[in-house]
Amino acid sequence: LGYPLVTLFLLALTTFIMMFFRDPERLTPEDPNGIVSPADGKIIVAELVRDKRFHADEVFKLSIFMNVFNVHVNRVPASGTIDRVQHVPGAFLAADNQKAHLKNEYCAVRMTTGEGRKITVVQIAGLIARRIVCRLEPGDRVARAERFGLIRFGSRVDLYLPADAIPAVKPGQRVRAGESILAHLPDLPTTPEAGS
Repeated sequence: LGYPLVTLFLLALTTFIMMFFRDPERLTPEDPNGIVSPADGKIIVAELVRDKRFHADEVFKLSIFMNVFNVHVNRVPASGTIDRVQHVPGAFLAADNQKAHLKNEYCAVRMTTGEGRKITVVQIAGLIARRIVCRLEPGDRVARAERFGLIRFGSRVDLYLPADAIPAVKPGQRVRAGESILAHLPDLPTTPEAGS
């Protein structure tokens, strides 16, 4: 049509959108106690916290910041059963803002692993990312590294693990969804049988 600049712009935009929605296969490590990353990106928080919105007790929190160039398909960190899915409207601060996890729109998925451990994955909207997609419902049985949703155009995913989780990553480290091991959960102590 004689509009080369418009054509180049639209071509670049189309390429970006196709890259954003890419969904590569991932090789999940054979590690029964390993918690895999729910998102691609960079670890920005790895610490013990108390956040009564999701857990009554102290938990180990890992936060992953996703920029617009990361793969944005989110994956389940461990096998188990979905207990609760809670979508809460909110603000759209930059995802790496210290208050983003408190004020931004989010979708929290709480699950129980086969060993009875409680884990929560929280998809958090950001400055540009304003569309959270979560396909899970309470009662769903899920497998580790299974795809469950995405956040469109960059944001953050927080992962809440039991306080005795043994971290395998640290802030500043880059991780890949369904592939990078973020932590290990030690086996729960067995209860002695009655009369033994």
